[in-house]
Amino acid sequence: MRLITFLQHNKRLLFRATLFTLLIAFIILSCIVFFLPLEYLDIHISEEIQEKQGPYLTTIMIWLSWFGRTSVSVVMVVITSLIFLISRLKKEAVLMVSTLLSGILGLGLKILINRPRPSKDLVFLLEETKYQSFPSGHVLFYTVFFGALILIILHLKKIKYKVKLFLIIICLSMIFLGAVSRVYLGAHWFTDVLGGFILGVFCVLIIGYFYVKNDKNIPKA
Repeated sequence: MRLITFLQHNKRLLFRATLFTLLIAFIILSCIVFFLPLEYLDIHISEEIQEKQGPYLTTIMIWLSWFGRTSVSVVMVVITSLIFLISRLKKEAVLMVSTLLSGILGLGLKILINRPRPSKDLVFLLEETKYQSFPSGHVLFYTVFFGALILIILHLKKIKYKVKLFLIIICLSMIFLGAVSRVYLGAHWFTDVLGGFILGVFCVLIIGYFYVKNDKNIPKA
């Protein structure tokens, strides 16, 4: 009993420490992009990624970014939620619907921080963009949406281990490749993508906490 209590207490501390670390990291990164001029790191990473441009790769990157468009992302969330609802997984359906809140959060932060998008004198612009640059809304949504799917995949006991592994690899690949596509297309800087990812992980942990909170088989965080 003492061992279980000790482990549960440490999990709570680890969970809170992780949330705090992510929050501080995002705040620091936000201050950097708000107060400091464009850094060499951003320009260098954009140059490194964009020098590999080719017609086929560009098509793939455009396709990967397509899923992050507002209208497409809403449809993805609705369809996924309906699938879970039809499968009598109401908690999972609610979890997926909650991922839409990341769009509101991202837009609010974009307006607040007001960082300009990459310009054509610094990068190759392969996609027309609107709104401000930091954090990347695409990466924020990808991290929250596919991160939530990973939580559900890990949680559902009916899914076989090999299937779980395959689905998780796909979800992680979408998060990573979606982030790369934003820099490749000239839509974002590396720090925009990093900010979207950090904030996305923070959101996944929050919604994940409420997702498993009432599950008797999983220790509360």
